[in-house]
Amino acid sequence: MNIAIIGYGKMGKSVKKIAEIRNHKISLCSDKTPSLHLLKNSNSDVAIEFSLPNSAFKNVKICIENNIPIVSGTTGWIEKIQIIKEICKKKNGSFLYSSNFSIGMNIFFEINKKLSKLLQLYSKDYEVTIEEIHHKEKIDKPSGTAISLAKDIVNNKMKKTWILDEKKTKNQILILSKRLDHVPGIHIVKYKSQIEEIKIKHQAYSREGFALGAVIAAEWIQNKKGIFSMKEVLGI
Repeated sequence: MNIAIIGYGKMGKSVKKIAEIRNHKISLCSDKTPSLHLLKNSNSDVAIEFSLPNSAFKNVKICIENNIPIVSGTTGWIEKIQIIKEICKKKNGSFLYSSNFSIGMNIFFEINKKLSKLLQLYSKDYEVTIEEIHHKEKIDKPSGTAISLAKDIVNNKMKKTWILDEKKTKNQILILSKRLDHVPGIHIVKYKSQIEEIKIKHQAYSREGFALGAVIAAEWIQNKKGIFSMKEVLGI
């Protein structure tokens, strides 16, 4: 499979390493939105995109409009994803987005959904806090993964909204964001009442877990049409 890598920072380099281990050819490496000429001449079967929030929309759009399936893991641009989904439907394209491609993290999402659903009847008794810790180079805050975790809790009617690093009300989820040296990613979800505490945690030890998930997603999306997430890839 010929893979175009758009966004050639630390994640892009990890994707390249994993893709080559899995016997794929890297047809294009671009640290910015590729030109139409460059993209078409690359003969790419699929693109994997880990760039910056202000570049992601253009990167994904040019691939969909030119019939190249694209897997995107850039966070911090969620407000424009609905527009991309509409373009994808119009062009009969292929788009797969995840705020986190780690296989373990996607299972963690499902555990958190189940836990918040079970506690929904007791929502007034439990405070909910999400703590996320990442490396200092991470631009968006809170992480896309923390937002996804919070949205799942809100969708299960455990709480109404989330708030970042501020004093919260009983109906809000508090997200605490920290940026430290050399931390690929830690997420902790805590449900606490006056009598007990339930805590779940996911810790990534390197970027390779995210890269592996993205390459697996790229392998899966080839020859498929539609809008997908890691749920479909992993069958969960």
